[in-house]
Amino acid sequence: MNKQENIVIRRFINASRYSFKGLAAAWKNEEAFRLEIAAAIIMIPSSFWIGSNAAEISLLIGTCFLVLITELLNSAIEAIVDRIGPELHELSGRAKDIGSAAVMVSLIMTVSVWGLIIYERYF
Repeated sequence: MNKQENIVIRRFINASRYSFKGLAAAWKNEEAFRLEIAAAIIMIPSSFWIGSNAAEISLLIGTCFLVLITELLNSAIEAIVDRIGPELHELSGRAKDIGSAAVMVSLIMTVSVWGLIIYERYF
């Protein structure tokens, strides 16, 4: 293995470590993330039963991951805003509200996709 390959492998290992550290922090500090993980643990296997083809299964699983991704980004925004200081500021509140809205939109999308696929398949 040459020096360049060693650098790439080391960067991959470090990036993976930081990612797992972030997931652990979200699990420890964010109740909403824990609830969404619990829902995903039920919903992702269910998608193989509910979806009738690869596209539907992909949509069902993808929306679950979209909620988790959005929640992680929202948690990061909240941590940054809280790090800046405890005082109330219009922009801090706006940033937190917009992050929360992003989570809500992803949840609406998930409910819509799951609802439409379930309706089409069973009704």
